[in-house]
Amino acid sequence: MAFLKYLYPDRYLSIVCIVTVIFTGLCLESATASPARIQVQDSTGATLVFGQPPQRIVSLVPTASEILVTIEAGDLLKGATYHDVTLSGSDQREVVGGFFNPSYAHVKQVHPDLLIAAAFHDRIIEDAKKSGLKVFVYDTNTLDLAWAQMKTLGRITGHELQALDLVRKNIDNLAHVKAKLARAKVKHKRVMRLMGRDRIMTPGADTFQAEMIRAAGGLAPDFGKTGMIVPVPLEDWTRFNPQVIYGCGGDKRAAENFFSRPGWKDVDAVRNHQIYYLPCDLTCRASVHTSDFVAYLSSLIYTQEFANGKNDVHTSGIIDETLLEQDISKDFPYVKKASIINAYVFDYPNKTLALDLKTPMTVLSTLEGWRDNITTVGNHYTPPPTWMPGHLAGIDALGTRILDAIGKKADTTALLMTGADMGNLSIRTEKVKKIKVAALVTAGVMSNAVRMGTDEGMFYEPGTINILILTNMHLTPRAMSRTIISATEAKTAVLEDLDIRSSVSGATHPATGTGTDNIIVVAGQGTIIENAGGHSKMGELIAKAVYAGVKDAVEKQNGILAGRHVVQRLKERNISIYELTTKAQCNCGQKKSEFNSMVEHLLLNKEISGFMESALALSDAHERGQVKNFEAFDLWCGQMAKKIAGQPIEIMDLTREDHVPIVIKKALNAIMTGAKARIGEENE
Repeated sequence: MAFLKYLYPDRYLSIVCIVTVIFTGLCLESATASPARIQVQDSTGATLVFGQPPQRIVSLVPTASEILVTIEAGDLLKGATYHDVTLSGSDQREVVGGFFNPSYAHVKQVHPDLLIAAAFHDRIIEDAKKSGLKVFVYDTNTLDLAWAQMKTLGRITGHELQALDLVRKNIDNLAHVKAKLARAKVKHKRVMRLMGRDRIMTPGADTFQAEMIRAAGGLAPDFGKTGMIVPVPLEDWTRFNPQVIYGCGGDKRAAENFFSRPGWKDVDAVRNHQIYYLPCDLTCRASVHTSDFVAYLSSLIYTQEFANGKNDVHTSGIIDETLLEQDISKDFPYVKKASIINAYVFDYPNKTLALDLKTPMTVLSTLEGWRDNITTVGNHYTPPPTWMPGHLAGIDALGTRILDAIGKKADTTALLMTGADMGNLSIRTEKVKKIKVAALVTAGVMSNAVRMGTDEGMFYEPGTINILILTNMHLTPRAMSRTIISATEAKTAVLEDLDIRSSVSGATHPATGTGTDNIIVVAGQGTIIENAGGHSKMGELIAKAVYAGVKDAVEKQNGILAGRHVVQRLKERNISIYELTTKAQCNCGQKKSEFNSMVEHLLLNKEISGFMESALALSDAHERGQVKNFEAFDLWCGQMAKKIAGQPIEIMDLTREDHVPIVIKKALNAIMTGAKARIGEENE
């Protein structure tokens, strides 16, 4: 196999593995634990030798950073890019810039013993090697190379078994998609990845993105051009006639610019509204979630086939059931069993939090209303490949299919549904004297967060904050109703404190929730409680448990912390520093790339990033109508521009995006004007 050169690069290690197999049958595990040297090759073919796994890694490649965290080597990752601030453990890492413009000065401050870089980081690679720093050049042109790189990172860090498990999971998932499509005998559709801004572009036929389309059962375009991104002339566009188009983020701009024009609008995908926009960290990476993305993409292309149970590879039903680690029955004795049920629904593993009750109870569900004689309450996770098939089936049919799979009855079960993984469940318990409250929470806020009272109502893909509330008292109907208010206020307080932005109007508005949030309140048993409002101890405990649970669940699901880097907070407002600096009319000429880098690097400075963070807070206050006079802030902007430039300077209007709020625009103009002065303006 071609991968052997990545796993067993020299004869010595092979002999070690052979001996180990004879005695234990665990070659890879023993090789990982062996004190012998580690020898690997990077994407350029260069050989790196390690006496022991590196302890301080800086990664300039988000794909590699994600792999390290996933294979449980995240504690070795001490520095990463702006794009990695939502990875687990990001609060313990230094930000060293962006993928395109990292700062080697900040890399050095981390004192790494290994730098992971992309080939185009040539200047940084050269400087690092001159200083004696080991550099692993990471590239993934194909899926096979992506799997090989995962294994190599596992060997380097001493987490080879975890890396092998990750590769196996991806390969098995891809095989499952292939088998499902074979059962369905699909007529393969023409699928194109949309790219570009001012012109239509797409990945070349030799890229992993084209491979992902083919793995999803689609026909990828081949215009006789290779490379990560190639232009698509109108003639090729109409000849290929895509039936399904997908893109991410800024790719919408190409659609807005072209899909109303003659020729460009006259293809099947545009006419039939088969255009999808998906997360960029899925569409643009050959990484840990590649097979998950392929399955999701395939379900979008062939929704009817995925919804048809005749095409299922796996029989619908329970795979396994695991009791919760936290035994909540000790505090809430009416709970007979609390478990996570893993079951096949629509041919993919779904996870259900199920709380079985000893006696039937009344519950209040914001999804179903008042329910009597309930013996099971729960929260059900549906993975992305089942979203469109489930939507096609309808909510009632979906509910029936889920209940049949997990062995529960509709008339005695109250379930919520979510796209947030049940593996990221948070359980929080609060107690005062004899009163106990538990909140069991899942939360995803990146795709459909909204601000009620501002945003328009429309359908969004699942994100959802779901909350189950238990008490060791008996809540009256009045108290149960009031619990909904206390819990909702606590949930909104968390989103405000984390600066979660509306996915619709995030530039100017924080979110109050998501478009699909739900709560179940269980009546409980014991002392009768009439009041669960803010002035009562019961209301206080409900709010505290919900607040802590939502905050923890958001961190688990989305990796969002209150103190995340300001560049990420700008991104959540749909403000990209890279795009702003690229479009800025700075007359920088050949120094434009230097200008781009300068602005990004300035935001690594704690004083300047603090200035930008203050601007975000002031911007929200202005949008609420609480701040109207900017004289003091304008003075601060002037001082910041002067400090960056090293001389007094008049602030220029370099931020040309209309959607950027006025206060944030003032701050960015100050930073960019200072940067422009520092690099020097090219004479026209």
